[in-house]
Amino acid sequence: MENNSKKKTSSLRWGILRRALIPSRSSTDSNDPSVKNISRRANGGFGLIPFHLMDNDQLKAEELMSCELIKANQACVCYTLPNPSATKLFLFQRVDNCANLDDFRICNTYDIDNTGLVCSWPSEEVLAYYCLSQLDLFRSKKVIELGSGYGLAGLLIAAVTEASEVVISDGNPQVVDYIQRNVNANSSVFGCTKVKSMMLHWNQEELSDVSNSFDIIVASDCTFFKEFHKGLVQTIKCLLKKEGPSEAIFLGPKRGNSLDDFLMEVKENGLKFTVDETYDPEIWRRHESFIKNNANWPNYDKDHCYPLLVIGGCPPKIQ
Repeated sequence: MENNSKKKTSSLRWGILRRALIPSRSSTDSNDPSVKNISRRANGGFGLIPFHLMDNDQLKAEELMSCELIKANQACVCYTLPNPSATKLFLFQRVDNCANLDDFRICNTYDIDNTGLVCSWPSEEVLAYYCLSQLDLFRSKKVIELGSGYGLAGLLIAAVTEASEVVISDGNPQVVDYIQRNVNANSSVFGCTKVKSMMLHWNQEELSDVSNSFDIIVASDCTFFKEFHKGLVQTIKCLLKKEGPSEAIFLGPKRGNSLDDFLMEVKENGLKFTVDETYDPEIWRRHESFIKNNANWPNYDKDHCYPLLVIGGCPPKIQ
């Protein structure tokens, strides 16, 4: 990460997005080692939750046409959860072959990044899979997902855990539009769980409407951009309930010293946390298989690809 410190974070951010959105032959960043070292996008990810692309005829068969047709620059991905009922989740996503200049305007206006629109990132899939193994943890709880992108983990929690309420949030208004579309598309599997999208910026000063409201916070790969660390930690402290047990569940790679710096911010704000590397045997098995033979993930690197589990929260009050 030594090269990264020589560049502004904003410059690196746009480098990541250009590599993700523009074909590599035309990307001016294709030979930039500082961008290569931090951008580890993978098409298949860990392969924990089977998925396939849908077309409009398949959507009609699933009675999802009320969610509008798939547009030219969009796709609908059907995830089949590895649970006894093989629950299906449908995620509408944007697909771009080139950079959208309007994205840059929105990012500058709202002081946010645009990675949530690029794809569903591997750590989000791992978070969703981990939550599937922790059903009892979420039952009858009020849950919020931060920086959710297209919302796979939040939608899964809403669909199969019997949570009382799930809020799926992001700081990018374009992403939130997709979240709401995906909430609408999957409403039939939520049962009695209340589900909604929310525009939530981590540097937002006023959160009185939702402060001290949530039993559980979940997030994936939200600690890379260091300028957001302080705001993210303050948001966690604001959102978690002060009375009774509450916790934040984060999954994300170390990415050099980025995760360590975030955890230092967590500690300085008086929050307790634990870090676990081998939190799930199947996820660890797949990680080891990529290390031994990375043909299915050619640029796999533990530091940048394997998400660690961080569980934290407010220390209990002394009676």
